Amino acid sequence: MRSGNSKAFGGLILVSAAAIAVTGCAVGTGQSETADIDFSSDAELTGTLSVMGFSGVDEVATSRMDLAEEALGDVSVDLIEGDLDLQQFLSAVATGSPPDIVYADRDQIGSLAARGAVIPLEDCIDGEGIDTGQFVEAAIDQVSLDGTVYGIPEFNTVQLTMANGDLLSAAGVAIEDVNGSDWEAMSAANQALTKSDGGKLSVIGVDSKLPEFLPLWAKANGADLISKDGKTAQLDAPEVVEALTWAVSIYDDQGGFSAVKAYRDSADFFGEGNQFATGVLGAMPMEQWYVNVLNDVSPDAPMAFDTVRDRNGETIAYASGSAWAIPAGSDNPEAACRWARVMTSIDAWQAAAEARIEVREGEGKPFTGILTGNAQADEMISGMVTSGGEPWDTAVEKMYEANDATFAMPANPADAEFEQALQDAVNAVLNGQAEPEEALANAQETAQSALDDAWAELESRE
Repeated sequence: MRSGNSKAFGGLILVSAAAIAVTGCAVGTGQSETADIDFSSDAELTGTLSVMGFSGVDEVATSRMDLAEEALGDVSVDLIEGDLDLQQFLSAVATGSPPDIVYADRDQIGSLAARGAVIPLEDCIDGEGIDTGQFVEAAIDQVSLDGTVYGIPEFNTVQLTMANGDLLSAAGVAIEDVNGSDWEAMSAANQALTKSDGGKLSVIGVDSKLPEFLPLWAKANGADLISKDGKTAQLDAPEVVEALTWAVSIYDDQGGFSAVKAYRDSADFFGEGNQFATGVLGAMPMEQWYVNVLNDVSPDAPMAFDTVRDRNGETIAYASGSAWAIPAGSDNPEAACRWARVMTSIDAWQAAAEARIEVREGEGKPFTGILTGNAQADEMISGMVTSGGEPWDTAVEKMYEANDATFAMPANPADAEFEQALQDAVNAVLNGQAEPEEALANAQETAQSALDDAWAELESRE
C-alpha cells in the first residue's frame, strides 16, 4: 500500500531561518472546524492518505509504518517525495489542495496553527484515545498554541556535553570544567585546550555552538527567551545579555568566531576524520544523535560525555523535534489522525526499537536507544539498550538524564519572526557588527512587535 520513493531517514528536518520565514505569509484559511469529522477509533477508513515531509525511511520508520498501515485498513499511503517545503505546503493549503498529514518541526507548529494552516487536534485526540499525558512535557507544550494542541510529537532531540578525553587530560581539565556548570572554569578550560600553529588555529578548545544554542546558555543562566504564554519576548533580559557575552567570549579567546567557524567547517564531521577522532576539538554541546555517528565512524575516539548543566550544576537540555499535524482542508483527516496516533504509540516505538536492535546486532554495534517524544516509550526503550562499553554507555546514560530535564520555547503565532530576530542579533555580535546589549535590545523590539501583531491578528479571528 505504500507508494513514493524511500531514502535513508536521518533524523529531524533541519530548516533555515530563511525557509521558516515563509510561514509569515498569510494562508487565509482561518480555523478549520472539526466537529463534522468522525475521529472515532472504530471508524472505517477508505481512500488515500498523502503524507508530506516524511521524506525517507529507515527501520525505525518502516517498522512503525507497517503498524500504521495495518491500522488504516484499506487506506493507501502515499509518501510525497522530499523534505517539507513550507512554501509549497502553505500554497497547497491556500489553494485547497493540501496533503492529508504533514510532518513538521515542532517549532513551526505555532505559526502554522495561527494562520489556520493546520487544525486543532482536540477532537482527534479524544476520538482516537490519544493520551497526551504520555508525551514529554516540553514536546507537547511546543505544539500547543494558546492551550490548544495542534501537533502530535514524534522524536525528541537533546544536547550532551561531548569532549575529547585525551585533550582534557593533557590540558589538566575535566569534563566537569566544560559542561557549563562553571562559566569561569569553562573559559579557563577553553584557553588551556586551544592551540595554534603558525598563528592559525590547530585545536578548537571549546565550541559554544552559537548562534543555535543561545537558548541553552540563557536558560543555564536562569532566563527564558520568551514568556511561558508565548506573548512576551525577553531577549534583552540581563541574564540573556550575560549569556551571549560569555558564549561569544569563548570564540574571542580563540581568535574570533570566523576563525573557529572556518576551522570547524573544514572537519570531516560525519566521517572517521571528525574533529574528536583527529584531536582538533576539545569540547562542545551537541545533539544526542551525534553519539551514534561517532560510535559508527570512530568507535575508538577518546570520548568523554556529560549532560549540559546550568550554573547551579543541574542538568538542562533544549528540546526540539518533529510532530504530525493535520492540514486545514485535508481530504482524509480521519486517516491522518489514526496515522499520527499509531506512529507515536508505545507499540510502534517498541517495534522500532526491536527493529533497530536487530540491525545494530547485525553490524556488531550497540543499541543506544531512541528518544521518541513519548515519555512512556522512552522509559521502555531505555531498558532495551545494549552495552557498547565505555564511554558509550555513559553517553546513553547521560542522554536519558538530559531527556528528563528538557525545556522548550512555547508555541507562538510569530515563531518564525521571533527566531529570525534572535538569529540576527547573535550573528551581528559574532560578526562584530554590534555589542550584545545593543543587538539584543534591537531584537527585543523586533520580536515583541511581531508577537503583538500576530497575537492581535489571531485574537481578531477567534
